[in-house]
Amino acid sequence: MKLRPDTLAMTAVLAMLTALGPLSTDFYLPSLPEIVRVMETDIAGAQATLSSFLFGFAAGQIVWGPLSDRLGRKPILLAGLALFGLATLACAFAPSIGALTAARALQALGASGPIVLGRAMVRDLYEGPRAGRELARMGMIMGLVPAVAPVIGGVLQIAFGWRSTFLASLVFALGLAIVIVTVMPETLRARSPHPLSLISIFRGFGVLLKNRAFRIYAALTALSYAGLFAFISGSSFVLIDIYGLTPVQYGFAFAFGVLGYITGTIIAQRLVGRRGMDGVMAIGVVCLATGGLIMLICVLADIGGALGVAVPMALYICGVGLTMPQAQASAMMPFPDRAGAASSLNGLCQMLLSACVGLLVGHLLKRGALPLPLVIATIGVTAFVLFRATKTIRAAKS
Repeated sequence: MKLRPDTLAMTAVLAMLTALGPLSTDFYLPSLPEIVRVMETDIAGAQATLSSFLFGFAAGQIVWGPLSDRLGRKPILLAGLALFGLATLACAFAPSIGALTAARALQALGASGPIVLGRAMVRDLYEGPRAGRELARMGMIMGLVPAVAPVIGGVLQIAFGWRSTFLASLVFALGLAIVIVTVMPETLRARSPHPLSLISIFRGFGVLLKNRAFRIYAALTALSYAGLFAFISGSSFVLIDIYGLTPVQYGFAFAFGVLGYITGTIIAQRLVGRRGMDGVMAIGVVCLATGGLIMLICVLADIGGALGVAVPMALYICGVGLTMPQAQASAMMPFPDRAGAASSLNGLCQMLLSACVGLLVGHLLKRGALPLPLVIATIGVTAFVLFRATKTIRAAKS
């Protein structure tokens, strides 16, 4: 029996596809301090395993979407999951920090396929605010994964060491592949007639970039996620090494932030029908800027310790849940015949910016905790200013 649109089962499977990337990272976040010690590296070296993931993910964005527009969603999904599984095994048995960093890039190359195609399949199945609501529903379900993953990762870290977290990711991917093979239908209605080549892919990206609204929504997607990734890449060092949390306590602190994301997606589902996607994003960018600024004040004034980081970050992540699904859907809406390519380019911009932010945070954290809230606050305020400054362009949708 195949999955059908407008069912919870379809939404849940699409959410799990988009959760593959966060799961690949969040499982091993509590293990980063141990990786530093075992691999005899430093914070920047361990953080490079996060940024290499994003660079690999960015590379995958270029090919998976256009390939699926031409060949179909389902076969490309399975190819991505297969590559992810092989690379995850390589991560689990990596003998050095260099090998782990390289394997993480390959792991991301595989993971990017299901994530890109999960969003493209939403565009295949739904239109307008309904697509935004579906992405928000997916975000609510997907949010449970990063809420639980760091806690489980902390338990695995204490019980079995850092390599076990990658084996857990492999089990998740295998289960997802079985579901895709057995019950997922092909959602692509008409295959793209455009030829498959890097030249045609980049020419198609050029068509997308000529649309001013697409550029704005892609930038909002990239900014909101970049602040989240700054926290992902630096929070374990700040909360464990500086504020003294255990790996399991860190997992719960991270999960608290993820509850903010789930809250944001729930609010988005309730409001998008009345306020529209831009109306939901207007609330989201306020949360991004406010959460970042409160965290910066708390760290500067030494207020609240670990809570002074975790609580404002939950507000920021609530803003991500309000902003990012709507921005992703808005970026794809003008391009029903290029939904895969639009999803790819949107994700490419998102991952390239986040990878650069992650590298910056990894180097700056050698000087203490302050760089983390400083980067997050700067990104949140930038997203707010961009949204407010582009009201006329977004209204025209041209």
